[in-house]
Amino acid sequence: MKGDLVSADRDREDIIQKYIQGCIRNERDSQKALYKHFYSFAMGICLRYANDRLDAAGILNDGFFKAFKNIAKYETSKAFLPWLGRIITNTAIDYYRTNLKFADHVDIQDHENIAQTNSVYDKLAYHDLLALVQKLTPAYRTVFNLFAIDGYAHEEIAEMLGISVGTSKSNLFKARQKLQEMLKATEAKTYQVRSSGVDRNLLEVRLNTNMQ
Repeated sequence: MKGDLVSADRDREDIIQKYIQGCIRNERDSQKALYKHFYSFAMGICLRYANDRLDAAGILNDGFFKAFKNIAKYETSKAFLPWLGRIITNTAIDYYRTNLKFADHVDIQDHENIAQTNSVYDKLAYHDLLALVQKLTPAYRTVFNLFAIDGYAHEEIAEMLGISVGTSKSNLFKARQKLQEMLKATEAKTYQVRSSGVDRNLLEVRLNTNMQ
């Protein structure tokens, strides 16, 4: 069984490399095949940075256009997924860079020694977290994504966005505050529905963003 899985992974990697070589030759069929193969992965990144699915689709298409344009620079000895992920993420950042308003945000050096509790995103299913993150302002959402989900350090985020390290920390701090507030508000709605006698089987999903 394990050998079959290894063989399947190898076959899949060979197919991906075949698509990549076709893209280098600017073959439309290979581009379509690579786009289809990594659509879900790339769209998942775009949705975290976008206001909605329409914006995410725009980021996705721009990201793949850049990937195809630069695919000859991809080093085949390295994993393709991280390479593509960086291009999609950078495209998302570029897409929102002009909308980010950091000027009014202050540094939060005084908050550095505050004990960190379990992060709000550790408590949520991914689709629930995504729904809340999309409600953040572009400034808060971008820093939160880069730090909390993509794993960049504040120094890296500051360089990527052209802001100070303190401003990056400030936006992350405020993003977490906003997420906590939204989480509490959603939990309160859930409690109210439960208290009204609604069938609990309908409330298996803890966070229902459609609940009014």
